[in-house]
Amino acid sequence: MELFLTSLLNGVTYGLLLFMLSSGLTLIFSMMGMLNFAHASFYMLGAYFGYVVSTKVGFYPALVIAPLAVGVIGALIERFALRTARARGHVAELLFTFGLAFLIEEVVHLIWGKTPVPYKVPASLDGPLFTLYSATFPIYKGFMMLVSVGMLVALYALLTRTRLGLVIRAALTKPDMVEALGHDVPRIFMLVFGGGVALAGLAGVIGGNAFVTEPGMAAAVGSIVFVVVVVGGLGSLTGAFIASLAIGILQTFAVAIDYKIPGFARLTVSQLAPVLPYLLMVLILIARPRGLMGTRET
Repeated sequence: MELFLTSLLNGVTYGLLLFMLSSGLTLIFSMMGMLNFAHASFYMLGAYFGYVVSTKVGFYPALVIAPLAVGVIGALIERFALRTARARGHVAELLFTFGLAFLIEEVVHLIWGKTPVPYKVPASLDGPLFTLYSATFPIYKGFMMLVSVGMLVALYALLTRTRLGLVIRAALTKPDMVEALGHDVPRIFMLVFGGGVALAGLAGVIGGNAFVTEPGMAAAVGSIVFVVVVVGGLGSLTGAFIASLAIGILQTFAVAIDYKIPGFARLTVSQLAPVLPYLLMVLILIARPRGLMGTRET
């Protein structure tokens, strides 16, 4: 029972971090109809910005300043580069974001080097939140869960309960009508892209000190984020939330189970943990190409 509850809590925590990271990618796809291959790179930028700001003014100001900085950079990229690529078609925009990911990684190498930076959990959030049997649950993991759930509620309220959310959703399906009503549709898309990458930046600030802040962190999570978005359904925030939790819990339980697979003497369930999300994605694509909650074909 102790192993089950501990693995469940760790899986939910990891799943909620995945949701923080994938929600921005889902938002950009649902509103702009594009896949941003550089999304995980903005997560990495958020972690490094969080590290720099937290060393100057503290961790809590970094929670606001770093995502805003990432969002501004994203908005400027959309305005002065990505918009031109998008006008030339989907292939051009995909190649642009693919190249952008490499560019951001090289910039990180130049500024912070190739070794991890000492980005640590703040002292006020370092320690046990409660004890479960003989295992302790850290305060910081509880903080991560709180921020993730708060972000989901805020996003849902923004998109479904405000005039801004109504305009954003209308700009996706009826851009000509929205423009005729006096709204600047290109500016709306710029704000959506900036907001989406700002969410990735927030995930970087939160996750950077929980794991390791180093130049390879974008590549480490980039593929798993796309798995979350595809399994949940392209463009579905609810689907991304469900898929994030499912993959987080699945991987955490697999890592915890040291059980040999019958017929494969050297192979254990824990060794299969990195493969399971991709296996789940393949099965979902076979059974339901739209994903769990998606409305578009993948």
